[in-house]
Amino acid sequence: MQPEDLMRAPFHLDQEALDWVVATWDGLDPLQQAAQLFTLNSRGPVDAAERARLAALQPGGITRFFGTDGEAERSALDALQEDAAIPMLVSADLEGSRMSLPFGTPVPNPLALAAADDEALTREVSRIMAAEARAIGVNWSFTPVLDINAAPRSAIVATRGYGSDPAKIARHALAQLTEFEAAGLAATVKHWPGEGYDDRDQHLVTTINPLSMEDWHASFGKLYGDAIRAGARAVMSAHIALPAYRPDAPDAERYLPATISRALNEDLLRGELGFNGIIVSDASEMAGLTSVLAPLEAKIEILRAGCDMVLFSSDPETEIAAVRDAVASGRIPAERFRAAGLRVLGLKASLGLHRSRKAPETPAPEGRATITERAFAAAPTLVKDRDATLPLDPARHRRILVLSPGIVEPMGNEQIPFALPQMLREAGFEVTEAPYGTPLDITGQDLVLYLFGEETLLTRSRIFLDWRALHGHFKTAMARPWTALPTVMISFGYPYYLYDAPRVPTYINAYSTHEAMQRAVCEALLGRAPFAGTNPVDPFAGAPDARL
Repeated sequence: MQPEDLMRAPFHLDQEALDWVVATWDGLDPLQQAAQLFTLNSRGPVDAAERARLAALQPGGITRFFGTDGEAERSALDALQEDAAIPMLVSADLEGSRMSLPFGTPVPNPLALAAADDEALTREVSRIMAAEARAIGVNWSFTPVLDINAAPRSAIVATRGYGSDPAKIARHALAQLTEFEAAGLAATVKHWPGEGYDDRDQHLVTTINPLSMEDWHASFGKLYGDAIRAGARAVMSAHIALPAYRPDAPDAERYLPATISRALNEDLLRGELGFNGIIVSDASEMAGLTSVLAPLEAKIEILRAGCDMVLFSSDPETEIAAVRDAVASGRIPAERFRAAGLRVLGLKASLGLHRSRKAPETPAPEGRATITERAFAAAPTLVKDRDATLPLDPARHRRILVLSPGIVEPMGNEQIPFALPQMLREAGFEVTEAPYGTPLDITGQDLVLYLFGEETLLTRSRIFLDWRALHGHFKTAMARPWTALPTVMISFGYPYYLYDAPRVPTYINAYSTHEAMQRAVCEALLGRAPFAGTNPVDPFAGAPDARL
């Protein structure tokens, strides 16, 4: 790589910016240069200790895990940028729903937007997300997701992607990408070289993309190629193997995660697809990588294999120094190290950070609540209503028994109660919420309502119906209330529960657990609004009896 390459897409640097990049890199000592290749996480209050930690490390960027006070977060990021000798990249996973800014406008997740399937609406939602992120100091988003939801048992793709149809994924992901980029928020497409055909979780194991190269080029290859041409400034290289790319190589090489595969990063992504932007690793301490290499070794191999930036470190002082030493010994070639550093600084310059590092005064789009309300209302999908149970009516279904494990928060796995039961009470129903884990008893009820709130869950190998826990006993685990009472099952997340409950007569997918989505579903249950969504995946998960 030559510095002048930064004047081409996707950086488009002018001479002033390019001069800043080169002079800045050349002015750093080797340890400072190594630190620029790390994005560290920042959690909790940004107090004096956190400011001192990051000021001493001087990383290239941080991923901030935000609290609920947006003004406090903006002030904290401004302070951290002031402390930085070189302006930092500030990244976040802007995936919508509960994987987004906790103080921002509630927005649907990608699967809900795919169910609504309105590209203009996806653009409007993306503009809201970008404006709110930029206003607090975020300049880099680890989205959009290009994964293909092909393996129904995958707990990790589930609601994070735009479904199973590559054409639909392209429409919505590229709409988000272009809106983010237009707002001055660097977009990252992930998870390279493509997730969704392995039902395991790369947080726990190296996952495998099993496609032939012909099929890969027709699907993931086209998606990444389109994203590159649309101006994506970053690609996240993940702990996913693509063994078909080097069919004659030893298995140990064919099944390397992309994060440490020079073939996938340098030959396929840069060489064949022509990507000139920055390659950032996925979180480097996920077991999809650390089951292959020890964490310190993994950091070195990430950079050797063509990634420009390492995401996260539990021991940054040691690992940054180890990268410096690997360059000094020649293990990381000097030209590879310099190319990575120039691209990191090139991304910063392309965001204008060499001129100003302060969060911009970004006006929030007008009518945000109206836009997002429209987006939530467009997503709920009635998959089947075999016995014409809907709409719900207090005259027919006055006494409702709710069975639910509650909403599972994606990162911390905390339990959050549903608001929908209270909404139904306000509509004239008598609602009984059975404590989770108590034996099933439908005596005196007119309808049974199952509510599930498991969006994409990280480090959960499987999402499935645990009938014994849900019904509270070995014997009642085998009972099915719909042979006696009208029964409705609603998923506000994972869309494949019909695989475990194929004969449930009424099933609805609502994709997102936010209260706004619960309210939209309530309106549709009562017949006040249509179920406007269409299936972005096969909700029957290939089970023929699920259609009955």
